[in-house]
Amino acid sequence: MTQPEPDPRRWRALAVCLIAGFMTLLDVSIVNVALPAMQRGVGASAAELSWVVSGYALTFGLVLVASGRLGDDRGRKKMFVIALALFTLTSAAAGLAPNAETLVAARLLQGAAGGMLNPQVIGFIQQLFQGRERGRAFGLFGAAIGISTAIGPLLGGLLLEWGGEADGWRWVFYVNVPIGVLALVLGARLLPRDTVAAAERRPLDIVGAILLGGAVVALMVPLVLSEGDPASAPWWLLGVFAVLLVLFVRWERRARRAHGHPLVDFALLRTRSYALGSSLGLLYFAGFTAIFFVITLFLQNGRGYTPLEAGLALTPFALGSAVTSAVGGRLVSRLGKPLVVGGLLAVAIGLVAVDVVLRLDPQQVGWAMAGPLLVAGIGSGFVIAPNQTLALEEVPPREGGTAAGVLQTGQRVGSAIGISAVGAVFFGQLASTGGDWARAISLGLIGAVAFVVLALVLGVVDLLADRRRAARRAPDTGETDQQAALQGHVTDGRGDAVGGATLTLVGRDGREVAVATADTDGAFRLLPADAGTFQLLARADEHHPEVAWVDLPSAGDVVRDVVLRSSERTPAR
Repeated sequence: MTQPEPDPRRWRALAVCLIAGFMTLLDVSIVNVALPAMQRGVGASAAELSWVVSGYALTFGLVLVASGRLGDDRGRKKMFVIALALFTLTSAAAGLAPNAETLVAARLLQGAAGGMLNPQVIGFIQQLFQGRERGRAFGLFGAAIGISTAIGPLLGGLLLEWGGEADGWRWVFYVNVPIGVLALVLGARLLPRDTVAAAERRPLDIVGAILLGGAVVALMVPLVLSEGDPASAPWWLLGVFAVLLVLFVRWERRARRAHGHPLVDFALLRTRSYALGSSLGLLYFAGFTAIFFVITLFLQNGRGYTPLEAGLALTPFALGSAVTSAVGGRLVSRLGKPLVVGGLLAVAIGLVAVDVVLRLDPQQVGWAMAGPLLVAGIGSGFVIAPNQTLALEEVPPREGGTAAGVLQTGQRVGSAIGISAVGAVFFGQLASTGGDWARAISLGLIGAVAFVVLALVLGVVDLLADRRRAARRAPDTGETDQQAALQGHVTDGRGDAVGGATLTLVGRDGREVAVATADTDGAFRLLPADAGTFQLLARADEHHPEVAWVDLPSAGDVVRDVVLRSSERTPAR
């Protein structure tokens, strides 16, 4: 069984990953408040400004899955360093852009670099942490997501104030350069070395990557272009998306039969926790991202707020999300799915309260929204990181980057869908009422809440289904919700499942307390009668046995993956 890095080194490596992840996700929202200054600075048209914002999201989502697979198969550290260096260089290029065309090109490349980097961050978390520590690590990553998204307008406003009217927008990009250089130096020193041997590398599914990339582009282009003018968006590309998606699925099944290493292993989608977590994340990000889009527009254009004032008004959400993301990472191993459901409920209540406040039309609208936004932020922290932890807990570490790529692609698609749908309602209401900002923001918030409520319904249905299954299982097996189980996957050094492996839990007194056999996907589940510290013994034909100690609490499943090295020796030359 693979042993984790020494504890201090793992947490230092995580800090490097969080810095890089924060920086790439910050660039999704920080640019919005600088758009008017960019338009004056380089003479950008409305269409070019749209590509500055939307092009980043498009290329970010385009490369996620393929980059995750490259990290899994060719080395995460190598991919991390390459992507971070590219992100830093393209940030400098965007800041130095002499015209709108150069700025758009730099943003497209910057988005691709960010999309290459993020699956490596999640892959490292899967690789370095297990059990409750993995929940804590994802909690910190969730805090980075929440803070970066919500604090972007505030930081952008501060940089514009500091940099001046003419060139303040350039510092929105320049700020990434020193941070990126620092993260590169620390990453080279602190991230664990790549251990993927040449013999373990799986073939690259180039055709699958092209088909999936084309499908993502065909889906996201009409969504991102519809933010400005829904009527002129090329909606016919959705038909192209459907065709390419069908071709991608058929090709992946063929690749699975041919060499066993498709770009996306559809067994991941048959893992219930992963499929439901990905779906819930898509719906939540559709509402979550759209909130900042419409509120920022309302405050600046409808109420005359400066970029800095608009950013300050959204700070309560960022603060609430930052605190509860870290706390949620600690609680998710104990509370599980009810924590996510409770968080979704709090977000919905907070946003409805924001709508009520705006309908009352107070003089100091920023202060009046602070309380409801804080409630929504607190709820958001209990959604993003815990849902990500639960979605990935049954995914083998070898597939961590690929699974993260698929998961984050869903989040990016959700963001595009949410901004497109909510933006269409928002701008449509403005046009039909001759500029009634109060009515437009109310309908926009209702649209954002609708996506959050859909995620809440999915979470509640999933939670009730879990309880029904537990109730049916209890009479037959004696298993109850109060018993902790040990579960995970058994894989070999190449990341392939070791079906039929025998796993045994042995107590401190030497007695056997539970035995299980891994299924064809390598999945296993062990259920001891009591909590405690046990020795886990894993065995399989033609593999070296592995032994490790595990702690099982009185409630809440523990995930521990097992890697069995082959006992076959390479013949002497």
